[in-house]
Amino acid sequence: MIASRTQIGIVAGILILFGLGLTAYKVIRLDLPLWPGESREVWTIESKVNFKPSDGPVEVELQLPRPLGGWVLLEEHFASSGFGFTVVDETEGKLARWTRQTLETPTTLYYKMQAYRARLDTLPGFPISEPDSPLLEADQRAAMERLVADLRERSTGPATFVTLLIQELSRSQPTQDAEFLLGTYRTAKLGVMLDVLAFAGIPAHTVRGIRLQDGRRRQVLSSLLEIHDGSSWQLFDPVTAAAGLPDDFFVWQRGPGAVLRVVGGRDSSLEFALISNNLSAKTVVSMEQRRDDFALLDFSIYALPVEQQGIFKGILLLPVAAFVVVLMRIVVGISTSGTFMPILIALAFLQTTLWVGVAIFLSLVSAGLWIRSWLSHLNLLLVARVSAVVIVVILLMAILALASYKLGLDQALTVTFFPTVILAWTIERMSILWEEEGGHEVLVQGGGSLLVAVLAYMVMSTRVVAHLTFNFPELLISLLGVILLLGKYTGYRLSELYRFRDMAKLK
Repeated sequence: MIASRTQIGIVAGILILFGLGLTAYKVIRLDLPLWPGESREVWTIESKVNFKPSDGPVEVELQLPRPLGGWVLLEEHFASSGFGFTVVDETEGKLARWTRQTLETPTTLYYKMQAYRARLDTLPGFPISEPDSPLLEADQRAAMERLVADLRERSTGPATFVTLLIQELSRSQPTQDAEFLLGTYRTAKLGVMLDVLAFAGIPAHTVRGIRLQDGRRRQVLSSLLEIHDGSSWQLFDPVTAAAGLPDDFFVWQRGPGAVLRVVGGRDSSLEFALISNNLSAKTVVSMEQRRDDFALLDFSIYALPVEQQGIFKGILLLPVAAFVVVLMRIVVGISTSGTFMPILIALAFLQTTLWVGVAIFLSLVSAGLWIRSWLSHLNLLLVARVSAVVIVVILLMAILALASYKLGLDQALTVTFFPTVILAWTIERMSILWEEEGGHEVLVQGGGSLLVAVLAYMVMSTRVVAHLTFNFPELLISLLGVILLLGKYTGYRLSELYRFRDMAKLK
């Protein structure tokens, strides 16, 4: 009979070697970069067209993006099971077309592409067309004339004209003419801007694209305003009036026209899921081309839809945080309130940023403990008491969010990322600990939880760790082996060596 310690040693050794072996295979055989510094940021963008069928044949057309602004498109994939599919080259660019004679159930069509920005570049030239003056009612025309005259009086050219127009229509209290136009138009504010520019004789159109944000799901298209100032095209953000093409903006369509057209369907929508990865462009292309040759890639994270890849990008960091907790509790000997509560706090820190998160956590727990001490005098049953604490925590979060919003402290609005029930249960545990062990033990365990949470956050937010866990998830198997070994550790903790340091002096 093999002793349990030996069994753990054998299993842990196999796990560690298996994980490291798979990693070595991907680095040497598949040429995946081990360190993020060797690569560039490659974005995978997946678009989903959802619709419900109506009577008759179905035809779906999606305008495909062109590589503009220094972007390079690497690979494109279409999912069109059961549909006829063609890619049509038109003057405005490529168009994906799905067709089917009959359809009975709601359907989703997919288009996925990979791209990276090789250089920061401006948009190329674009045909100039004289704007058609909008059709207006008499009162709308009068208001439009006064608004355009006022903007012309205060501007020096088309660029300053559009800047003043955006600021005017975005003000909380616009002028009477601007407020009248916004109130009588049935289109969005951007439609009013285009009509005002057309009325003023300034060529303009929209540039639609995606705001790049790693891990974002259900993203929709955003719009920029592009005008011709007489010599070149200029881009403006229709919300902030900032000029130029933002670095995080991927251009999908430039100029008028619909991005999505669905015939024979209803309730259609276009959503995007985004994820970024630090791989060399050459490697990404190589992976796609060699997918058939290397079956291992079909079972990797890359084989999942982009939306699920974004979810796993965060989930794969949890074992690393768990390892930090194991290390700090077993080897260092730090006490925490709850075994894995620091992991949940660290996850909240990833959303709030560290110092804002620490401030919010301390504020909520301090206020919650004070209120919990009052509830203890009422002799409530446990379930009712914890439920009351949950409600109090939610109210505190709402008060903090409202106060920070009124004070203009937008970062404090991220208080909603903290897990409410976990916070309530933490307050309950600390309160019980205060009654049984005293305030000193609360400070020890509360401070220990916060310290471990901060350390876990620092490890999880490291670029190298994020790169390794996402591209080499098999390393987590090796990490499992190390945790199993630590589970059999029976020696002194570092804190105990410090605690009993006087005994060593006596010897």
